Amino acid sequence: MSRIAAFPRLIAAGWALVRADALIPREVEPVLPPSALWAGRALRLFAGGAARQGRPGERLARVLEREGPAAIKMGQFLSTRADIFGTQFAEDLSHLKDRLPAFPLEVAKAEVARGLGRPLDTLYASFEASIAAASLAQAHSATLLDGTRVAVKVLRPGIERQVTRDSAALRLAADLAERLVPAARRLRPRQFVEVVIRALDLELDLRFEAAGCAELGEAMKLDPYMRAPDVVWDGVGKRFLTLTWASGLALSDPAALEQPGLDRKALAEAVTRGFLAQALDHGLFHADLHEGNLFVGAPIQGGGASIVAVDYGILGRLGPAERKYLAEILYGFLNRDYPRVAAVHFDAGYVPAHQDRDAFAQALRAVGEPVFGRDASDVSMGRLLAQLFEITALFDMALRPELVLLQKTMVTVEGVARRIDPTHDLWAAADPVVRRWIARELSPAAKVREFTDEAVRAIRALARLAEAPPVPVAVVERRPAQPLLWFLAGAAVAALAFAAGAWLV
Repeated sequence: MSRIAAFPRLIAAGWALVRADALIPREVEPVLPPSALWAGRALRLFAGGAARQGRPGERLARVLEREGPAAIKMGQFLSTRADIFGTQFAEDLSHLKDRLPAFPLEVAKAEVARGLGRPLDTLYASFEASIAAASLAQAHSATLLDGTRVAVKVLRPGIERQVTRDSAALRLAADLAERLVPAARRLRPRQFVEVVIRALDLELDLRFEAAGCAELGEAMKLDPYMRAPDVVWDGVGKRFLTLTWASGLALSDPAALEQPGLDRKALAEAVTRGFLAQALDHGLFHADLHEGNLFVGAPIQGGGASIVAVDYGILGRLGPAERKYLAEILYGFLNRDYPRVAAVHFDAGYVPAHQDRDAFAQALRAVGEPVFGRDASDVSMGRLLAQLFEITALFDMALRPELVLLQKTMVTVEGVARRIDPTHDLWAAADPVVRRWIARELSPAAKVREFTDEAVRAIRALARLAEAPPVPVAVVERRPAQPLLWFLAGAAVAALAFAAGAWLV
């Protein structure tokens, strides 16, 4: 879809927000600066009578639902931030998670049969009506021939064309923001939009989701925090996916937190720690952990509540360097070591080298200190985020596209945890996972392993050089190179071993 064709769609979306009084809603007038106040009043002259009925969250939800998958994803993100936007606003948006209108059962059956290439009853003993409908797909309860209960996810008809249109509109909006709003350029809206579009594209092939579920499920089994369903590979195709049934209730269901014996504090901590263990220990994390994707079962005797995460359409990955930077930043905040946090930001390139490290550490202290020693319910997360945004502007910090999913998921996870337990302390919950990573990866033993790995790489490089065909050299007599190279390799190993021993002492 061309950008010229996308422009009317972007205008239509903006007009829909204006008509519903959802762009600058009248309810926020008391906190607006004068310029935004008058802009909102001017736009409200065009608001429609019926469209502007209801609370701000209800009006916004109606618009987002009509605007398609990308808009709905934004609504899902907003609905996790009751601590910023208020409980009622979040509740009004929460139905966007899994209670959208479903498409007919017969259409879903035909789609699965077409993907299987054989009749439905050759795999499923039963295939029931939709139990949840989201922006891209809907889920059905089914039973395999051996009696196993499963969930079957089926993409919406024509969703690929709709995502293409949404993607074009997003690219146009990013271009306009970068051209017309200079302050937005450091946030790299174009790169951010490309990350979102790439994630949407991957969600349109459910074979990728099946592979991600299986891979992350193996990693989850190493910790007690949450689990993934098993993949039924015979029931996987590009437009449909079969997983074993996730027991319990979705956190988007108010009854989930009313199950007998449920410990809200422990549950909130498990959500936070589960995400951090995925990101730090494995470099692979579920990047869409909203309440509709987390199922909670009643506690079993002698244990805590079981958490099953579903919907693996969006996964985030971190390389070794990013994981190290993340752990050290969190560890520095946990220990209130702001100079260390500042140093990591500079070493990682998150802050330009020409900036003042001491001044940046001082700014971090101004943001971090008010949080420690206080209940989470006493901390204004909206104000904290505003302060962080001011700091990033002051020190020319640019948005890192490779960290977009991580940042988005961290905010979402904290929002979910606080909806479970309003007093949830993110830093206290993160402490054991971060300290475990630091002890394992930055310990003396880890340093020895690092030296050893470097020695092995050096030997292999020298061996490849020794095996390379000799280059003719005029005048100078050729001498056997191999003994010299092996001597150098041995010297490299000895030097590394000596350095490791000296470091341990």
